Amino acid sequence: MSGVLSFSTTTIQLKVIKNSNKTLRLPSQLTSRITIIPNSHQHSAPLFLPEVESAVDTLYPEFRAIDNLVARNTSRVLKAFQNARVGSHHFGGCTGYGHEEAGGREALDQAFAEIFGAESAIVRSQFFSGTHAITCALFAFLRPGDELLAVAGAPYDTLEEVIGIRDSNGLGSLKDFGISYREVALADDGGLDWDALEVALKPQTKCALIQRSCGYSWRKSLSVNEISRAIHIIKSQNPNCMVMVDNCYGEFTEAIEPPMVGADLIAGSLIKNPGGTIAPCGGYVAGKEKWVKAAAARLSAPGLGVDCGSTPGDIMRTFFQGLYLSPQMVGESVKGGLLIAEVMSTKGYKVQPLPRVPRHDIVQAVQLGSREKLLAFCEAVQRSSPVSSYTKPIAGLTAGYASEVIFADGTFIDGSTSELSCDGPLREPFCVFCQGGTHWTQWGLVLGEVLNSL
Repeated sequence: MSGVLSFSTTTIQLKVIKNSNKTLRLPSQLTSRITIIPNSHQHSAPLFLPEVESAVDTLYPEFRAIDNLVARNTSRVLKAFQNARVGSHHFGGCTGYGHEEAGGREALDQAFAEIFGAESAIVRSQFFSGTHAITCALFAFLRPGDELLAVAGAPYDTLEEVIGIRDSNGLGSLKDFGISYREVALADDGGLDWDALEVALKPQTKCALIQRSCGYSWRKSLSVNEISRAIHIIKSQNPNCMVMVDNCYGEFTEAIEPPMVGADLIAGSLIKNPGGTIAPCGGYVAGKEKWVKAAAARLSAPGLGVDCGSTPGDIMRTFFQGLYLSPQMVGESVKGGLLIAEVMSTKGYKVQPLPRVPRHDIVQAVQLGSREKLLAFCEAVQRSSPVSSYTKPIAGLTAGYASEVIFADGTFIDGSTSELSCDGPLREPFCVFCQGGTHWTQWGLVLGEVLNSL
């Protein structure tokens, strides 16, 4: 029998109580009466729905493999921090022009570059978003008369006005600067069309854009090995064509990163994977030193380089700490995606990626089939969030997006998709894109609310 012991005092005697296989001896001066109160926790309702419990039971081998990946990536991050000699003085930050900082900016850039296998990196709070960092990287490569080639189908919605696919109203898209654009459509299976890529480049193609994650497309996210193969095909046609990888959502989902297989630049956001759920803002560009400097000049101005720009100390500390936590947070997010796929597929919904297949980003898409179900899914996630759970997400037009979009993100950092969140455009086939989570159990709890809502 188990329970809580309640004591009343006064008499002196020794009581011996047998509890299962253990003997509990109580000091004789404490009690003459012992009341055993049954432990009510043993009789509480299960935390997860049966469907979720069953899915968890089947996923332990996959979860263990992810833990091994987390350990490998954490080791790489730790070594980079040690090589950069990161110390508490690096968390001090700076003001004004940012010239008098204590080396934190340099140490962070050095550690980041080593972690991602790059020659150089610039990690800054002044990057508003992943789209902003990617834009700076594209403008680092491209000049009037050049061509940008997207090799993984249409890019993410927020890049359409940057490129000029949608009219930027003269605000300075690549098209406004005389840079042309083409894209290689995806193959029927949702992967890269390797045959088309073999003959895709033209003499004026200066930059090939590879989007690692699925974005808002119903397609496979790319492994680093697939990115390596694409880079080889691109460079064999035109060695002077630069390769830019939109790395958003992909960081730390594998043991290697695109610069390690030949990408000239990568870019992404710190309120996604590499911010570890605690970076409050910012983004990064990493890769060949020449092109990182060119991207930095686009962020600031030619001649200013990477040695300016103030960052408050409280933010600088979160950049270091978030980067260190990133492998663990990404691992938990990947586990959450596996759980979503397992549960939703058993309920008859199409999922991408499929259940129990290797992951190359933290996004799990579920095809819900109707506007009503997409809204219901996002509302359930919002109700299950730690922040603003009392609010109801409303679909609407958002800057950078062509369609109405609904976001559910009861997160501590506004818009942080490394925290548990989901979103989706209000268009056929009404897919919800789930990401983030500091622990897979968050999604275990949320899925109960979701299933009860659909």
